[in-house]
Amino acid sequence: MNSIHSNSSPIGVFDSGYGGLTILNELRTQLPEYDFIYLGDNARAPYGSRSFELVYEFTLEAVRYLFSQGCELVILACNTASAKALRTIQQRILPIEFPNKRVLGVIRPSAEKIDGITQTNHIGVLATEGTVKSESYVLEIQKLFPEIVVHQHACPIWVSLIENGKHDTEAGKVFIQEDVKLLLEKDSEIDTIILGCTHYPILESYLKTIVPPHIQLIAQGPIVAESLKLYLNRHPWLDEKCAKNGTTRFLTTENKLVFDQKASQIVGYSIESEQIHLG
Repeated sequence: MNSIHSNSSPIGVFDSGYGGLTILNELRTQLPEYDFIYLGDNARAPYGSRSFELVYEFTLEAVRYLFSQGCELVILACNTASAKALRTIQQRILPIEFPNKRVLGVIRPSAEKIDGITQTNHIGVLATEGTVKSESYVLEIQKLFPEIVVHQHACPIWVSLIENGKHDTEAGKVFIQEDVKLLLEKDSEIDTIILGCTHYPILESYLKTIVPPHIQLIAQGPIVAESLKLYLNRHPWLDEKCAKNGTTRFLTTENKLVFDQKASQIVGYSIESEQIHLG
């Protein structure tokens, strides 16, 4: 596994479903020369309402698979996986089994940026049930910026609406409006909302029409891409291993035809995936 030659390692990008494609798009924009492998565990999505144990087990299977495909670095482009599995993988698995490989998440980069964005120090987080229950955003932000007040709201139906193409329907919009209203009712001083699920940027243009104009919406893609660039600059030994041919492979645990159709709509170009099996 560690005999991979220099410059032959793609960067792995993992999500439970399609949301991580919003992160991948930004990675490809900001790091166009790098090779990526995207893996969507669509057959077992969504992860948001699953137990910590299952999310950890599924995420570890995906990380191991991406390592087996030559990845030295894997990004968990999934807030639920970042919340429920990242720390355990970093602390218990990598030092023993994969000391030269790295796994990064999407929550910490967003937390690190927030104090430069909010003016009132009152922020909201819209996320899946699993991410909200984990308290990961609250813990990360308050560790870095104890003066910032964080309010969370779980949106358990949003991922299903997006993956089934129902977010644009009148009924879908009612659910979305209600969730935003419930978050904003918690604190009138909220001036920044983190979209704490990688699916949610797909709703960003609609969300802008229903939140007050003084509230900023924070999508994670640009932040994660910028954070990865800085990370690779700080770890040249890892950057040297990264393949730089500008290619992307797409893998899914679901029917590839279904994945290709939905994923192509999200990324805005035609893609061809390979179906794989995890577990």
